[in-house]
Amino acid sequence: MTAVRVLIVDDQALFREALATLLEVQPEICVVGEAGNGEQAVRLSAELCPDVVLMDLRMPVLDGIAATDRLRVEQPGVRVLALTTFDDDADVFAALRAGAVGYLLKDVSSARLVEALVAARRGESVLQPSVAAKLVARVARLPREDAEPLVVPLSERELDVVRLLADGRSNREIAGRLFLAEGTVKNLVSGVLSKLQVRDRTQAALRAKELGLF
Repeated sequence: MTAVRVLIVDDQALFREALATLLEVQPEICVVGEAGNGEQAVRLSAELCPDVVLMDLRMPVLDGIAATDRLRVEQPGVRVLALTTFDDDADVFAALRAGAVGYLLKDVSSARLVEALVAARRGESVLQPSVAAKLVARVARLPREDAEPLVVPLSERELDVVRLLADGRSNREIAGRLFLAEGTVKNLVSGVLSKLQVRDRTQAALRAKELGLF
């Protein structure tokens, strides 16, 4: 597997440089550049063609949400993974609506961040557990509509998986919780997406909640 090409975007130079140093020693990651605001991020992304833009949200000139929206329109092949200090509802939902495939907080572990970057390149949603909980809670507050039943029901093991997806767990974490091989979990997740007729993990959690599966 080729290394994930990452562009780091953060207005704090010290944090940006430290993060680049941390990621550059990971064999799965290739840091192709750094930007200090959203305007630079859009320009450098066009020049450097990263797989994933690791995007801070609150920055001068052009904030991360506006930059994410521009990248979604101008460079749809680039994935954006939000990495920020804040997890308030306004930031979370604005970033996801703008097109971010994931949302992590800056206290995330390096192993989790690397795993998230690899998953983001595949287009998978990667959410901090607290963020995943916000999404599920918002769905729970929506007016209940009659959801069409599944053509093929989820197995008990698949139900275990989708509950952990709703908690924002990665494949590795799910494997550890369920005492399964990571490859087995990957296959189970694919089966869940297919049965629920959704494209990604976030949609799977929301669809399962709508169906009352947890």
